[in-house]
Amino acid sequence: MGQPDKIYQRIVATNWRHVWVVGDLHGCFSLLMAKLRQCHFDPWQDLLVSVGDVIDRGPDSLRCLRLMRKSWIVAVRGNHEQMALDALATGEQLSWFMNGGAWFAHADQPAARLTLEACRKLPWILELRCRSGIHVVAHADYPDDDYQWQKEVDLQRVLWDRARLMNNGNGIRGADHFWFGHTPLRHRLDRDNLHYIDTGAVFGGELTLVQLQ
Repeated sequence: MGQPDKIYQRIVATNWRHVWVVGDLHGCFSLLMAKLRQCHFDPWQDLLVSVGDVIDRGPDSLRCLRLMRKSWIVAVRGNHEQMALDALATGEQLSWFMNGGAWFAHADQPAARLTLEACRKLPWILELRCRSGIHVVAHADYPDDDYQWQKEVDLQRVLWDRARLMNNGNGIRGADHFWFGHTPLRHRLDRDNLHYIDTGAVFGGELTLVQLQ
């Protein structure tokens, strides 16, 4: 079986005034809005990029999900979006609910299902061509030492893999910067051209927002 159609998405970001990337939201809608106000984010001129895991664990999963319809935000899929999609497809919800998806049981079901289904369009890997260079965004890792547009990679590892982070792995060739979430850290971690920006907002940590352009 081949890979799904839309693994990669490419955006020429030079059309925007500023481009920002944000760590795992996990339903922290109010925190995100406060951060965007602080940095004078303008939805008419600026672009926000999410590293995935928009939903689960936090207070406002549905409101965060609805942001995905806005023209000023793009996201890659995280393992939590994938867990939700798998649960909807199979009807087996226990694993997802145990990992923060229980909000779905109390949500407006048709609205929640509709917004979750829209996550099927989310790419796994996003390539941003900014004035500051080529930035690649994926949820957990780009599981290869050489990045290449449309290269076939292990999608499970894109969503889940922590090996490069935990083993102090080297940078990745083929783009200027790589941005990942997935693993909650006390502080943003920059190693070679790798940047890990899930700083555990939903666990009381900071929500990391980084300006790329």
